[in-house]
Amino acid sequence: MTDARYSTLDNPVLDFAFECRLMFTRVFAIPNVHNGGFRSAVLVDQGHFEGPRLRGKAVPNSGGDYAHFRDDDTAVFDARYLLETDDGEIIYMQNKGYLWGRKPDSMQRLRAWAFEGGDPVAHEDYYLRAQPTFETSKGKYDWMTRHVFIGVGERKPDGNFVRYYALT
Repeated sequence: MTDARYSTLDNPVLDFAFECRLMFTRVFAIPNVHNGGFRSAVLVDQGHFEGPRLRGKAVPNSGGDYAHFRDDDTAVFDARYLLETDDGEIIYMQNKGYLWGRKPDSMQRLRAWAFEGGDPVAHEDYYLRAQPTFETSKGKYDWMTRHVFIGVGERKPDGNFVRYYALT
């Protein structure tokens, strides 16, 4: 009999690790980049995270999300920033993933919501998934450096909300 707390080849197991809410108010764009689409940068102004084994805040101005919006209107993001736990530890987080619309106009509506004060877009109208990695000091939080994580995200008018799960 196998231990249901751990993944097997036939049964991957996800364990909720934490949720993170980041706010971005500064947006930059580089249109018409050489490989198609455009590059966008949103900088982390503030945020917080909380889970069963850690909680704290995003370090303001410690990084941002540098997404390439491809010609097919898929955002390939590469976000890097620092998290500070309530007990004073600093965690470097690099987050890669994808944002794309499930409906033909979803990305246009998401941009209007995020950057122009448009109407909210229902979560089921888009795909926002992340694959973070972490660097920590040896000790209390280094378990984060030895697991594969996935994130399921939701766009907010001023940033993102993502729930992260460790593959056990």
